[in-house]
Amino acid sequence: MRRPWKRRVRKRWIALVCALLLVVPSVSYVQALLYPGSASFSVRTVEWFRDHGGGKVIDTIETWKYSHQQPPATGEPIDTTGPSIVPAPSVGRPSMRPSATGLPAVQLLPGVTPLPHEGNWSVARQSKSRTPLLWTTWFRVDPAHLPVTAAAALLPLNSYRLHLMPGTREPVVGMTSPTGFSVPTADRAALEATFNAGFKMKDSHGGWWTAGNAAVPLVDGRAAVAILRDGSARIGTWNRTLRMTPDIVAVRENLDPVIVDGTIADGLATNANGRWGTVRSQFQYTWRSGLGTDAYGNLIYVAGNKMTLATLAAAMHQAGIVQGMELDIHAAMVSFDIERPGPRGTVSGERLLNSMNSPSDRYLVDDQRDFFYVTVR
Repeated sequence: MRRPWKRRVRKRWIALVCALLLVVPSVSYVQALLYPGSASFSVRTVEWFRDHGGGKVIDTIETWKYSHQQPPATGEPIDTTGPSIVPAPSVGRPSMRPSATGLPAVQLLPGVTPLPHEGNWSVARQSKSRTPLLWTTWFRVDPAHLPVTAAAALLPLNSYRLHLMPGTREPVVGMTSPTGFSVPTADRAALEATFNAGFKMKDSHGGWWTAGNAAVPLVDGRAAVAILRDGSARIGTWNRTLRMTPDIVAVRENLDPVIVDGTIADGLATNANGRWGTVRSQFQYTWRSGLGTDAYGNLIYVAGNKMTLATLAAAMHQAGIVQGMELDIHAAMVSFDIERPGPRGTVSGERLLNSMNSPSDRYLVDDQRDFFYVTVR
């Protein structure tokens, strides 16, 4: 018979091992909660769970949750953009040809009576000489769910400078940044807009590169936004329609293109091989965002809630995008703020859509995710 003292020793060793097994993940989780950079408790918790082998569980839960949250078939629009600060031309028509104003004509849903101001571009920011710097519009995007709306923000070619900034955890943990992880103070007087970048790098299937830091190798065939030395942006497929030149200062890749040469990509409904995120994520009715250029070379950001992947692509196409890529998804990630610099370095932000969930000063403080900001040229 085993002696009682040996059984007690064995139980103590088992208890010690179990305690050690719990200590390691507990310390890791606490570190994730305390890691520098703005991120909510729920986002930090979910991301920690993903990073420790729980990605498939989280994806399954999100797909079940969002795919069962279909919006109603009829009703008022979910959200719309703010009114114009100056009278704006009406260019919203069921046509994809550019309008005479230098803005793309927004393609409205066929057979659906347009609502007041739907698809009409309006001025959200202008220069002191009253030159438009930022145009916005809204429109309905889903004929099966009429309340679903998308907003578009257009930056005219030759009027802006786009910047790519790292976060404290993306593109890589521990990356150094001489200008920090928020909009640099020196650029805030000319700040025009801030908006989210793409998926986390391990999920983006692509790379992240600047002239100062090649953080993640670029991948051929991925959708990419390239920032040129003059601050303008080009959207394309890396090493197919978009290639490295001495004039490029930054590149951010994310998944496969959704619009190429004015045509929506095939396969969005099946998302084979996870070309646009986790397979079946395309069925989620959730916040989504995308970025592209129109026939004039203007840069256009599109976002909205309760959209599937196919709906996002359709919305980008409606807005006049001819080369387009998906950015990030879900309420905690999709963020576009129209920035208005004030006296003594202050900045006030106005959301592109009021229903956007992120704080209006999100990228004015250090953030964990990489992002884009825009200054007036």
